[in-house]
Amino acid sequence: MNPASNLILVGPMGAGKTCIGKRLAERFGLRLVDADREIEQRTGASVAAIFEHEGEAGFRARESAVLAELLAEDGLLLATGGGAVLAADNRRLLRERGYVVQLLVSVEQQLERLAQDRSRPLLARGDREHVLHELARTRAPLYAQVADLRFDTGAMSALDAALGLAAELDLHWRRPPPSPPVPSVSGVDA
Repeated sequence: MNPASNLILVGPMGAGKTCIGKRLAERFGLRLVDADREIEQRTGASVAAIFEHEGEAGFRARESAVLAELLAEDGLLLATGGGAVLAADNRRLLRERGYVVQLLVSVEQQLERLAQDRSRPLLARGDREHVLHELARTRAPLYAQVADLRFDTGAMSALDAALGLAAELDLHWRRPPPSPPVPSVSGVDA
């Protein structure tokens, strides 16, 4: 969506949505919200614990509800979870309520970036490389479906990626003008 007041980052785990998002939020004066962290704060449980107790379906239902609530606002930089694009309603909402950037990263780069990460439930089952290839196969077309812009973060540090993406956004992302202030009513008798 262009123009859009919200900037939304989608892509696989390890693409840099939150790390790059922090820098972009500061650069563009947006409030950063990491969707997975928001779910954790609201439930008081980790994503892994939600997956364990409610299954992936339970987590996805929570994710959809949080996305709908957050994207009713303006002025956000939303770092989505990697699976946020799985639900058709989420994809529609992302397209309608923000300028969506797909962050690209290879499976090899994901493996390197996530080597020490044990918090991701989808990587807890079996061969990480196989899991990441399967996730990429099913999710990459969905990321592309919602993306207004695609940006490869693979060979860059988070700082370099944020700087490069900010330059691309300056060229392509149109933000609506700020809403005029609401005039106050003073001196009116009730």
